[in-house]
Amino acid sequence: MKLNQIATHLAVAGLLTSLSVPAFAQVMPKDATDATINANNALYQKLPFADKTDFENAHKGFIAALPQDVLKGEKGNLIWDPAKYAFIKEGEKAPATVNPSLWRQSQLINIGGLFEVTDGVYQIRNQDLSNMTIIEGKKGITVIDPLLSAEPAKVALDLYYKNRGKKPVVAVIYTHSHVDHYGGVRGVVDEADVKSGKVKIYAPAGVMKAAVDENIMAGTAMSRRAAYMYGNLLKPDVKGQVGAGLGSTTSAGTVTLLAPTNYVSHTGQVEVIDGLTYEFMMAPGSEAPSEMLWYVKEKKLIEAAEDVTHTLHNTYSLRGAKIRDPLAWSKYINAAIDMWGKDAQVIIAQHHWPTWGNDNIVKLMKGQRDMYRFINDQTLRMANEGLTRDEIAANFKLPETLEKTWASRGYYGSVSHDVKATYVFYLGWFNGNPATLDELPPVDAAKKYVDYMGGADQIMTKAKEDFAQGNYRWVAQVVSKVVFADPSNQDAKNLEADALEQLGYQAEAGPWRNFYLSGAQELRNGVVKAATPNTASPDTVRAMTPEMFFDYLGVHLNGLKAANAHAVLNFDFGAEGKYKVELENGVLNHSANTQAADADATISMSRDTLNRIILKQETVQNAKANGDMKITGNAAKLDEMMSYMDKFEFWFNIVTP
Repeated sequence: MKLNQIATHLAVAGLLTSLSVPAFAQVMPKDATDATINANNALYQKLPFADKTDFENAHKGFIAALPQDVLKGEKGNLIWDPAKYAFIKEGEKAPATVNPSLWRQSQLINIGGLFEVTDGVYQIRNQDLSNMTIIEGKKGITVIDPLLSAEPAKVALDLYYKNRGKKPVVAVIYTHSHVDHYGGVRGVVDEADVKSGKVKIYAPAGVMKAAVDENIMAGTAMSRRAAYMYGNLLKPDVKGQVGAGLGSTTSAGTVTLLAPTNYVSHTGQVEVIDGLTYEFMMAPGSEAPSEMLWYVKEKKLIEAAEDVTHTLHNTYSLRGAKIRDPLAWSKYINAAIDMWGKDAQVIIAQHHWPTWGNDNIVKLMKGQRDMYRFINDQTLRMANEGLTRDEIAANFKLPETLEKTWASRGYYGSVSHDVKATYVFYLGWFNGNPATLDELPPVDAAKKYVDYMGGADQIMTKAKEDFAQGNYRWVAQVVSKVVFADPSNQDAKNLEADALEQLGYQAEAGPWRNFYLSGAQELRNGVVKAATPNTASPDTVRAMTPEMFFDYLGVHLNGLKAANAHAVLNFDFGAEGKYKVELENGVLNHSANTQAADADATISMSRDTLNRIILKQETVQNAKANGDMKITGNAAKLDEMMSYMDKFEFWFNIVTP
C-alpha cells in the first residue's frame, strides 16, 4: 500500500461518508411474535408511562420548527432528512415491533426545533444527533457544540437568526472531544475570524489529541461496527431504525475541526465570555477522554455536556472504544452538585431536553450520579464474591428508585453492557477460570460444538422448539455455532436472523436494537454496502500530529511479512519537525526531533504535502515529480517499507466467519 492509500483508512467513528446507497434488503423483516408482544406489553405495567413531565419539558420554550427541506451536498448526496422519522408520532402507542420505552424516548427526541431555555439561552434540537446551544452576550452570541457537520450547523444557526435576529458569533465552546460536538464548526464561523481573534474557541485541555486519537487506531473496525450501532444499514420504520436513544441519527455532511484558541485546564477556572461568567469543572475520562462541565453564573445554568442526560449512557460504546470510568463519572456529577446545586435553576446537556427548578435539577443529578456509582460498586462487590463478568450481568439489578426513573433507563448504554465494561475495566477479559484462558477460535469451536451436539440438523430441530417458546437469546447463541461451523447453511442463518430480529424488537437501547436488526439483515441478505460511519476529513487529517500518523502507519504494518526487513528513514517536515523512522523486528518505531546519520533515505516535504497525500489529493509520484517531495538516498527503501502495509477491507463480516 502506497502512502497516499493510507487516506482510505483514516476512519473516525461517528462520521458518515457518502457511498452509493443500494435499495434496502430484499428479504423483508418479519412481524413481532406473541412472545415479543407480551414482553413489550409488560413494560406498560412496570414503568410510569402516565408521567408526562419529560414531554412537557421537551416542548417548553418552543419558538420555531426545524426547516423541512431535505439537506443535500454539492454532489446531491443526502446530508439530513428532517422527515426521516415522521412515522414516530407523539402520543401513539408503540407498535408491536418496538420496545415501548424506546418508542417513548424516540417520541421525545423527535420534538425538535428552536427553543428558549432561559433568558438569552437557546437550543436547536434534533437537527443532528446532538444539540446546538446558543447563549446571547453583550456583543454577540456564543455557540456551544456546533453539531456533527457543517451543513446542518449552518441551518441551525440560520434558524436562530431568523427568529432572534442576526448577531455575530464571538465565541464557540466544545464541551468535549466527540465529533458530534465540534464537527460542524465551519458552519457557524469563518476560520479567518478565528485566526484574527474576532472569534474565540474554548475547549477542555487535550481535546485535539482526543478528537483525533480516540478512534483512529482501530478506525476501520470501529467504523464498521458503528454502522451497526447507529442503524445506518436499516430502513427507518417500525421494523427498522427508530433512533439511537441519545438522538435520532447522525448527519452526513462535511465534518470540520478548528483548533481552540483558549483551553480550560483546571476545575474552578473562570472565564468571562462575552460579558458572562463561566465557571468550569474538568471531567476527563467520564463520557469522553477530554470533557468539561460549567456553570453560567448570571443565568444560574449548569451545562452538563454529556455527563447528565436523560438516559443511562455508555461506559463502553458498542462500536468499540476505550472503557470509561463509572466511578470517576459519578464523582464528577457529585462535585457539580456541590459546586452549583444550591443555586442552579436550569440544567442543559448537549443531547435531550433541559430540566428546570432547583429540586428537579438536584434530583436528576443525584439519580445520574448514583446510577453510575451503583454500577461501579455493585459490579466490584459481586466480582469480589467470585462472580464472573457474565454472571454479574445476568444477576445485576438496579434499585427500584433508579430502575423506574426514566433518565436511568438504558436507551443508549444499558445496564448489561455497562456492567460488563466495568468488570473488564478493573479485571480485564479473563474470568479467572483457566478453561477460558486459551479457548478455541470461533470457527474451530463452533465445529466442535455442532459435532458434540449431534450435528446441525439436531441443533436446528431443538432450536426451532426454543424459538417457538420465545427463547430468542439462546436460539441466537446456539444457532450462531451452526452458522460459524457451516456459513453456507442458509436455514441456520435464517433462524438466527429471526431470533435476532425479535431481540431487536424487544430491545430498549437504541444501539442494541440497531445491532440486532443489522445482524438479522446481514444474515438474510449478506453484507449490504451503504452509508456508513467512516471519514478522513481534511480538518481531522490536519489535526493529526506526525506522531499519530506514524503510529497509525505502524498499525497497518504486517509484522510477519516485515519480520526480516530493516530500514532507517529520516522524515523532514520543515517547521513541523524532523523524525527518524526505523523498521526492524516487524515493528515501526519513530523518534521526534532527531535524524539518523546512517539513514537509508531522507524524505523531505511540508506538512501540507503530507496532508494532501493522506487525503488522496496528490499521489506520491506526483509529489516527487513536481518537487513537493524530495528523497535523497535509497528511495527504494521507502517503497519497500510501504509494500509491507496491509490494506483494511471495510466491509468485513460480523455475524458470519
